[in-house]
Order: sequence, then structure tokens, then C-alpha cells
Amino acid sequence: MTVELRVAEGWLTVCELSSLTPGRGVAALLPDGTQAAVFVDRAGRPYAIGNQDPFTGAHVLSRGLVGWSAGRPFVASPLLKQRFDLESGRCLDDEEVAVRTYPVRTAATS
Repeated sequence: MTVELRVAEGWLTVCELSSLTPGRGVAALLPDGTQAAVFVDRAGRPYAIGNQDPFTGAHVLSRGLVGWSAGRPFVASPLLKQRFDLESGRCLDDEEVAVRTYPVRTAATS
């Protein structure tokens, strides 16, 4: 199974699902030059958000800590610790801030 992100050009294969460790992220360089942070939870569900921390400008969200709050998965930035909902991209600590989310799916490898 591969993890694929929906980008302007269509579905982009990022990596094998088995290459992801639950609770840890990986950074993916996208065709437009931006980065996505890709995660998988313990149930095997993948998530993808923008990798740039909007508070610092650093591309580090893939290095953040994954957790759950009120039944929602989030990643905490490794720099200033703001938490970003992995489904909506909304910052849980500042409702005026959000990061981009990407549609993500798993697909069988041929």
C-alpha cells in the first residue's frame, strides 16, 4: 500500500504506508516546491498537512509530536508547541491560525 496526496497535478505517491511509523511524521517535497508533513495513526489512517510552522516559518511540523485532544488527532510543533488538528489544519491554541491540509489516501501497489 502506498500513501498518496492530492495535489494540483492529481494524486502524488509519497511513500509506502509501511514506511511510516505511527506517531512520527515524514516531510514530502511537492511538485510546486512546498512541503507536506505526512503522518499515520495507530489504526493505519494517514494524514497530511503543510509542513511549515506558521508561527516560526520553519518547515518542521513533520518532526512534531502526535497526540489526541477531544477525540481529534493533532501534531504539536517541535518549536513553540502549538497544536495543529491533523484533519482540519486548525491551530488548537490560536483559532485564527491554520495550516493547509491535503486529501490523502492509501492505494494498492501494483
